[in-house]
Amino acid sequence: MYNHSYNNNQFSRIETTCSLLLTELKKIWSELGEADTERDKLVYEIEQECVEVYRRKVIAANKRRYELQQSIALAGSEIENIRSVLGEEPVKSEEEKVRVSLREEYEALVQRVEEMRNKKEERRKLFVEVVEKLQKVSSEIFGSTEGMNVDGTDLSMKKLDGFNKRLLELENDKSNRLKQIVDHVDDLNSLCRVLGIDFKQTIHDIHPSLDDSQGGKDLTDDTIKKLSAEIQRLREVKIQRMQKLRDLATTLVELWSLMDTPMEERRMFHNVTSKIAASEPDISEPNTLSMDFINHVEEEMLRLEKLKSSKVKELVLKKRLELEEICWKTHMVLEAHAAAKYSTEAVASGVEDPMNLLEEIELDIAVVKEEALSRKDILDKVEKWLIACGEESWLEEYNRDENRYSYGRGAHLTLKRAEKARVMANKIPAMVEALTSKTMAWEKERGTPFFYDGGQLLSRLEQYNSLKQEKEQEKIRQRDQKKLQVQLIAEQEALFGSKPSPSQSGRKPSRTSIGVAINGKLSLGGAMIPNARSGKTSPFVNPNKKGNVLDGCGYLRYGQHGGFPSQSGKTLINQTSFFIIIIFAFIG
Repeated sequence: MYNHSYNNNQFSRIETTCSLLLTELKKIWSELGEADTERDKLVYEIEQECVEVYRRKVIAANKRRYELQQSIALAGSEIENIRSVLGEEPVKSEEEKVRVSLREEYEALVQRVEEMRNKKEERRKLFVEVVEKLQKVSSEIFGSTEGMNVDGTDLSMKKLDGFNKRLLELENDKSNRLKQIVDHVDDLNSLCRVLGIDFKQTIHDIHPSLDDSQGGKDLTDDTIKKLSAEIQRLREVKIQRMQKLRDLATTLVELWSLMDTPMEERRMFHNVTSKIAASEPDISEPNTLSMDFINHVEEEMLRLEKLKSSKVKELVLKKRLELEEICWKTHMVLEAHAAAKYSTEAVASGVEDPMNLLEEIELDIAVVKEEALSRKDILDKVEKWLIACGEESWLEEYNRDENRYSYGRGAHLTLKRAEKARVMANKIPAMVEALTSKTMAWEKERGTPFFYDGGQLLSRLEQYNSLKQEKEQEKIRQRDQKKLQVQLIAEQEALFGSKPSPSQSGRKPSRTSIGVAINGKLSLGGAMIPNARSGKTSPFVNPNKKGNVLDGCGYLRYGQHGGFPSQSGKTLINQTSFFIIIIFAFIG
């Protein structure tokens, strides 16, 4: 701080000293007797010398003041410039509010300038650090820097915050890109393992840095695009190989099924057949789609194809037996042309392609199985009906036995069976009615007749009902004939008396023969029992095939197993009755 009192004292002391010296000089001049003019001249010289000294001092002081003012101005300008560079608002310092000397002001400004310079340098270092990071991340991501440099003209916090924000964005982008590349590399590794491709060579061809586990990876868009393109290409290859392997697996399954390949051989390719319906992400086992493995499967398929060509004829004959078995069980008759086409001679001749025959016979088997499923309910009812007819036949034979009540041991068991057979025989009309209704509904639904062992089932049911009616009429005729015999015997006894005679004993044989002729009736139940088959026959019939529905079945045949009496049989009965009357009259 400038001290005015101190300076005033100094100036007073200088004036006092000068006055004392001037007084002493005047005294000396008086003693010397100097003239007044000389004295004035000397005083003037002294005054000029003092003025000159003061002038020089003033000039030097002014120069120093000017220099200090310039320095202060420069320092202030530098401070304002640094504040502008740092983005700070001009702030009036506390020193400027208090009046101080230029030197003190300059010293204060010098200290302030030093502080601002240090602050600017620290800020510049922050900028340099951030920019270096930006350039590094930008180079990793884009392959080049974004042209960011620290020019020193703008070191504001706003710009630094912008750089930090940009750096954060780039670091997030880098993190995302790194994650994306890692995912792509993992996908590529998985695809290469499944396809049996060298993974390291693949990623090295895309970019060498991807094969370096220690160093940084290239994160540029070009590398990501190459990775994506390679993954897409390998996925297309995977899908193509999947389709090829799926086709091979399907062929293998067909060949195995065709040739009844043992399970031990099938298990060797279980990992192939189990992936027939698998989707693309489900196949991840190593080398599952490698060319070596696919070639191995293809070789197996070709081997089976060769075996198939040598065994296909045997398979056709085997399928033919299967078709005949199904037809026999379902009482269908194989068409004549189909039986000839699938015969051993036709297959061995090679006229028809064995593979075409195999496909056709498999199609026929599928059709027959479907037909058999729709016939099952009716066939079950037919089976019950035939069993009931068998019981009815047995019951008729049992009733014709005159000694049926004279059996010894076991007679009660026979009686029990006869009672059960009678109950079952009484159910036959209801069975026939239900079977007829069911068969008619089946034929209406499918638009084709229902054939059973080559004949129409409805025709056989109608024949059964017709035979049943004829049987009832025959029973009535037998009862009438018996009444006539009793009446004839009564008239003979009335005419000739009841005395026994040798001729009367002869009537018994005649009556017995008559009874045999009359009782030679058809056993209806027996007529409905099919003959035992000498072997398996194919029962699948062509609905358009004409012929007697009774032929080839061995039952429901008129006159079979005794049959109904013919017209000549009826005449024979009448002639026998007349002959008996003549004999009785002659004896009488």
